[in-house]
Amino acid sequence: MNIPTPAAARTLTCRAVLFDMDGTLVDSTAVVEEVWGEFAVRYGLDIAEILRTSHGVQAADTVRRFAPAGADVVALTAELGAMERVRTAGIVALPGAAELLRSIPAQAVALVTSADRSLADIRMDAAGLAMPATAVTADLVTWGKPHPEGYLKAAGLLGVKPEDAVVFEDAPAGIAAGVAAGIRTVAVGPSTGALPAGVLHIPDYSAVSVSVETDAGGRQIISFRL
Repeated sequence: MNIPTPAAARTLTCRAVLFDMDGTLVDSTAVVEEVWGEFAVRYGLDIAEILRTSHGVQAADTVRRFAPAGADVVALTAELGAMERVRTAGIVALPGAAELLRSIPAQAVALVTSADRSLADIRMDAAGLAMPATAVTADLVTWGKPHPEGYLKAAGLLGVKPEDAVVFEDAPAGIAAGVAAGIRTVAVGPSTGALPAGVLHIPDYSAVSVSVETDAGGRQIISFRL
């Protein structure tokens, strides 16, 4: 029997919002599958296995895992990155993403992505989305997702404690990073895998509403109805 989720459990209140990019704000599936497909063909690899494990993690980590012994991981990663930067056909924003970003105070938003800054700028622009002023990209962290470094760094840059933030993520590695950071995490879309306890799920942002209030201390409080 399906038991309806209580309305209170579908409302989140926070002071900062941290978004992943690919699959969370931006649908770049066509480009990602094309580039990794070419990589798989070159080395005779299983593209399904690459896509299953690469989603949400840094490209260098995927190259390191699948490239043949002795391959130049740095050079291969750079080559794949160059391919991704010139391919933008089919990149679009997820439904409701643009409206959601406009509804949240700019100083309370951060992007936390496994892409480097150049690729992040290109994909956000291709999708018609404004790049948040605070962005933690692959070149700014030592450890990629599922390590929590990126999300903890973003919360620190926005001046909030992990418990006062919310993460929106689509990939198992990113969801794991948000949970490991101690940040309430919302899974987005169809590729989330099995969800950890307490992680809510939404298909996209088309039914998400936002309200912003100011507390007695003059700090903004953001409420999401999912």
